[in-house]
Amino acid sequence: QVQLVESGGGLVQAGGSLRLSCTASGSIFSISTMGWYRQAPGKQRELVATITSGGSTNYADSVKGRFTISRDNAKNTVYLQMNSLKPEDTAIYYCRLQRPFPAYAYWGQGTQVTVSS
Repeated sequence: QVQLVESGGGLVQAGGSLRLSCTASGSIFSISTMGWYRQAPGKQRELVATITSGGSTNYADSVKGRFTISRDNAKNTVYLQMNSLKPEDTAIYYCRLQRPFPAYAYWGQGTQVTVSS
């Protein structure tokens, strides 16, 4: 029922910025919690940030103060603004949509973010 398409990944230098976008198909975006997750080589996928339908946000400690998650319901899009990037942020970033009822999680294909020293 839902397809997620991420964009905005790329190569940046340490200290730089990047903005990721994820656009969802369907009609349930506005009532769904959205999230960004990342997975580095050899590591498990981890939470980066989430935003509820009401706009409440949550961040991993490692990105708090540097990353900002936001959403535009008119565009069915969630964003991740990444500032002060570090090499440790290098990973594939995945968009996630949590359908409220019936509960189900949809995942995007991922977009590569590489931060060079």
